[in-house]
Amino acid sequence: MTASTGKTAFKHEALYTALRTEIGATLRPHDPLPSERELVARFGVSRATVRQAVGRLEEEGLVYRSQGAGTFVADPSTISKSLALTSFSEDMRSRRLTPDSRLLDLTLVPAGVTVARDLSLSPGAEVAHVRRLRLADGLPMCVEEVWLPTERIGGLDAGTVAGSLYDALAGRGVQPHHADQVISATVVDADQAALLGVAPYSPALRVDRITYTEAGVAVERAESMYRADRYDFRITVTRRTP
Repeated sequence: MTASTGKTAFKHEALYTALRTEIGATLRPHDPLPSERELVARFGVSRATVRQAVGRLEEEGLVYRSQGAGTFVADPSTISKSLALTSFSEDMRSRRLTPDSRLLDLTLVPAGVTVARDLSLSPGAEVAHVRRLRLADGLPMCVEEVWLPTERIGGLDAGTVAGSLYDALAGRGVQPHHADQVISATVVDADQAALLGVAPYSPALRVDRITYTEAGVAVERAESMYRADRYDFRITVTRRTP
């Protein structure tokens, strides 16, 4: 490492630490972060250093960007999910929360018409149906139902589905690569409400996902119900120019 590189790394770390301290001490959720220009002038660093430090805060879920408006302090009570294909466990760990699962059901069942279609199986083919309550730092976040084709991933047991399914699949040589995903607003029913610790008919985000390997082989169909008061999806969009 050259002296110049070391000095840049030190400035980045110092700026990151200062901003993190400020977020915890004086800046409240949804307050704007100072602009790049203000941070450059205030700390005597380059724009590249500012972008690196703010990018690190964003990766840790401490801030979020609003296209055309700036960067804001994230609400720690809300977990923000980007559109990158990551597991629930990865999302929670990236925010320094401890993910956990409570297994509600694990059965081998014949694929119905919808599941068979989504997984490109013959109707009646065997699939593993997994229903879990997902938690972060012990608090319920999501009720998740997953259907997995056993002919492609092998058998499952309670130990296999205790943690990240994506890690379990990768360990079997089945690497999730991309997914088709639909997010819709809905409400929880009485059973889901009891599991999530909210009132019946509370707002929820339903996420329907079909996950594929790089070769385009479907390996997961999932339906997840997230508490709308603790989870959101952040999407960066760009306007097309005529």
